[in-house]
Amino acid sequence: MIIILADLTINPEKEQAFREAVKPLVAASQKEEGNISYSLKQDVENPAHFTMVEMWESVEAIQQHNEAEHFKAFSAKAAEFLAGPVTVRSFDANEIK
Repeated sequence: MIIILADLTINPEKEQAFREAVKPLVAASQKEEGNISYSLKQDVENPAHFTMVEMWESVEAIQQHNEAEHFKAFSAKAAEFLAGPVTVRSFDANEIK
């Protein structure tokens, strides 16, 4: 399993538009084959900071997600909401022994 954390900082005046634009991405991604979990979280200390928390069965599932129309559609308009670059981190979910 792969865990992805995508950190986004949103322009505060664009937050409501961002929330509306991201809803279809989250809903469609949750239905994708190979998706275990896909959710958006808001930072309690910095309300302009959001983290997309994703869990995928495999790298192949992530690759298919990145080619999905709903992902491409959101990615094409994401820049209008962002106050800075998106930071993406990927983790192997296997227990470290």
